[in-house]
Amino acid sequence: MDISIVIVNWNTCNLLRDCLRSVFDGLLGLRAEVLVVDNASGDASVGMVQAEFPQVTLIESARNLGFAGGNNLALRRACGRYILLLNTDTLIHGAVLSKAVEWMDTHPKIGVMGPRVLNTDGTIQPSCSAFPSLRFLVMQALGLTRIERLDSYRMTGWDRSTERHVDVISGAAMVVRRSAMEQVGLLDEAFFFYGEETDWCLRFAQAGWGLTYVPIPAVTHFGGGSVAKLDHRRDVMMTEGVTRLHRKHGGTLAGLACFAVLTFHNASRAVFWTALGLVHPNRAGARALHFLSVVRDLPQAWPRFRTNVTKGAAQ
Repeated sequence: MDISIVIVNWNTCNLLRDCLRSVFDGLLGLRAEVLVVDNASGDASVGMVQAEFPQVTLIESARNLGFAGGNNLALRRACGRYILLLNTDTLIHGAVLSKAVEWMDTHPKIGVMGPRVLNTDGTIQPSCSAFPSLRFLVMQALGLTRIERLDSYRMTGWDRSTERHVDVISGAAMVVRRSAMEQVGLLDEAFFFYGEETDWCLRFAQAGWGLTYVPIPAVTHFGGGSVAKLDHRRDVMMTEGVTRLHRKHGGTLAGLACFAVLTFHNASRAVFWTALGLVHPNRAGARALHFLSVVRDLPQAWPRFRTNVTKGAAQ
């Protein structure tokens, strides 16, 4: 098997249908399998896959296991030499799958590869980044990463037309070498929605595997998907995930420092948008309510203990 394509779904039936159609159109003779994990959706996703894509291996979870837990259900069953993690809100274009397999075959020291990812308007999406260090988080909280030449975190000054070794590749479209995964282990299920692919990328790097962005065209990533249903909880979960990441790899003090920076980030924006809303309520009211809700729920964002899953890749 050349490649296993793993897609985790939660209530995105129509997006999933379009994604699957693009995947099968893009196989172009590859020996491949497609595994869809449904994270206890309440919509018609399961019935749609069963009726329209009987060739898909459908794995139904009784509860929402999050990104890491959902992917791990499929990763334990995947048979491909490579695994592509793919979001439901993506479309595969052209020969990107076969080109990814060919590139990985000729670069045996690379454990994780990210192809070119596009926004819906065709512009390049920053689908890879540096590790979100405390320095970068402080810069982001102060708004300094909006200055392109200073944004070495998201690397917005790089046009992504060239190959480059990176720290983090987005889980929206991530190609993983199976033998590397067997060494490093599965995604850490202590992360529910954010931070899991960053943690995984760091673990690949710590094990000596390279991570590379390759401008192979292309995957469109709409953004949103399941996240669009989370409103302000998205930012609360992001705070929890990034804090957990720093606590895991840097200790309690690093976790506390990260939590403090992200609290300042959200609180400062709540103050700004609330003040602006006093003058322009129609323009700023929704943003003010969003960040006030985030700040209200931040006490829930300090990461609680969960069992880590860092070993047990498919044998």
